[in-house]
This record gives sequence, structure tokens and C-alpha cells, in this order.
Amino acid sequence: MLGLGFQRSRRSPWEVLYSALFSCVLVLFSQLALAMVPRVFESISLLAMLPISGFVFIATIIAGRWWRRLLGVSLSAPVFVLFNILFLWGVYIFVIRKAISSLLDAILNGECALLLFGLYRIFSCDPGIVSYDSSYSIEASCKDFSMPNSRCEDPPIFPRVRYCNNCKTSIRGFDHHCPAFGNCIGQKNHRLFMALLTGFVIAESTYTMCSTRFITRFISTPKIGSEGIVSLNMVISTMLFSLLQVLWQVVFLIWHIYCICFNIKTEDANFQINWKRYPEFQLKEQPQPGSSVSDIKFINPYDKGVIGNLKEFFRPRY
Repeated sequence: MLGLGFQRSRRSPWEVLYSALFSCVLVLFSQLALAMVPRVFESISLLAMLPISGFVFIATIIAGRWWRRLLGVSLSAPVFVLFNILFLWGVYIFVIRKAISSLLDAILNGECALLLFGLYRIFSCDPGIVSYDSSYSIEASCKDFSMPNSRCEDPPIFPRVRYCNNCKTSIRGFDHHCPAFGNCIGQKNHRLFMALLTGFVIAESTYTMCSTRFITRFISTPKIGSEGIVSLNMVISTMLFSLLQVLWQVVFLIWHIYCICFNIKTEDANFQINWKRYPEFQLKEQPQPGSSVSDIKFINPYDKGVIGNLKEFFRPRY
């Protein structure tokens, strides 16, 4: 299975190839641009280089979007993520590895291999697609919340079933569509998504630690040639890139852990705007004395307490 993101887009093989090549070129361009930061700003500290690197990376992505529109080529976010992993892994193998112990070397190589395997799995797996002839039928979904069949005409109002505009299908337990992984995150792959996100944080943190060891050992070397300076700048830039990734991914991971603990989906998080679209979040209260209008308030029928929500997440019912 090629992957839900590519499969549903119905693009020709040449369009997929051009998209992959453009994504690869953008990775090389962005990483080379980041490598110029320690070269141009060599007199400042690594901590001061961090926001500069963030600005440079964002600028290269914006420039890439401009070139993408000019050339009429689409960008493949999953391929962009994949090539970034391969680029960092390549820098580690050919440059950093010689300064790392055997145990730490085995750990980092294992983490990178697991990331690649996880990317393949989440890119190609079924997130929980709901078809009209599946066991998750209209009658069953209406029975779950005692909803009359007349209110079950549109699949997006099924309990925890949402329609993804990117994949053009309904997903059970829909959390969000993840462009970086090229697939929806639903009931069947939510745990894999959390494991992969955690894996990224751990692997990039390990890479940052290995890069720091290499930089410390390299600086203590008495003689540094021009080739060594290029390698040092590349290690520093990739370390800053990994650190930037860890910073936002940790925040992202904490948010998803919070959602799991309270049984909230990313799609449902903006309750103040979206909750009235879904009947299962509506609680009708009796009208006040002297008023004939009943009040509708928000209620989360899926919240079973933190312990119950964690049990449901780790032992889902398909």
C-alpha cells in the first residue's frame, strides 16, 4: 500500500516523483542554509544561534513555497520529514559517529531505524476508515447515544466519527489529519502516532547530545583544517535544527497527553466554535420557570476520568 495521502490524491507517478524530488532539494537547501549560521555568526554562543537558526529555517520554507508555486510542483510533507531524518542520520554516520561510544552509537542507530519503520507504518496504515457497509452502521451509532435515525443522516455526526477533507473519507476516532505523516490520526493509529512523536523527541534529543560531545571533542583538537571547519559547522547546524524540533515537539506531545487524559480529540478541542455541530456534545436543560426556551450546554460524554480515559486509549475497541 503506497500510503493514504498519495493514494487518495490520485496523482500520477510523475507528479509524485516531482514532489519527492522537490522535497529532497528543499531539505538540502534548508540544511545548507542552516549550516551558514555558525559560519557567519561564529563569534556568538550556540544559545544565541538558536533563534537565528529558527528564523533561517522558516525563511527557507517560505522561499520553498514560493518556488513551489512558481514551478507548479507540490510539496510532500512526509517525504520532507523522511529526508530530514536521512540527512541527520547521514551527518551522524559520516561525521559525528567517530566521537561517540559504541553503546551510544548503537542506541542512536536503533532509534533512527525505528523512526523509519514507524513512518512507514503510520504512512500506510488504516486510521479507522468508516464505510457505509461497515459494522459501524448508522443504526449502531444512533443506538449508542439514543439518537433518532432522522438525526443520523450525515456521517460526521456519528459519535467520534469525523469527515477528513484531505483524505475525503470518514474516520472513526478522528483526532486530526497529520500532513507530516501523510495520514489521518484515528482510532486505529492514535497509539502509533503517540509512540512515533515520542520517538522523534527521544531520537532528536539523543542526536543533540551526540553532537554536543562531538563539538566538545573537536574544539579541544589543537589543529583544525578547513575541512574540519565545514564538518563542525554542519554538526552545529544540525544540532540546532534538532533542538528546535525538540522544543516544539515537546509542547505538541504535552498537548496530546493532556487530550488523552481528558478524552479530547484535536478536532473537538475548539469546543466554543464546533461543539454545537455534534449532538453528542449537547446537553439540553429544562427551561427555567417563566421561559419556554430550553438551554443547551456543552458536555463531554466520552470523559471517564483520567484513569478510565488512559485505559480506553491503551485498550481501544475497534
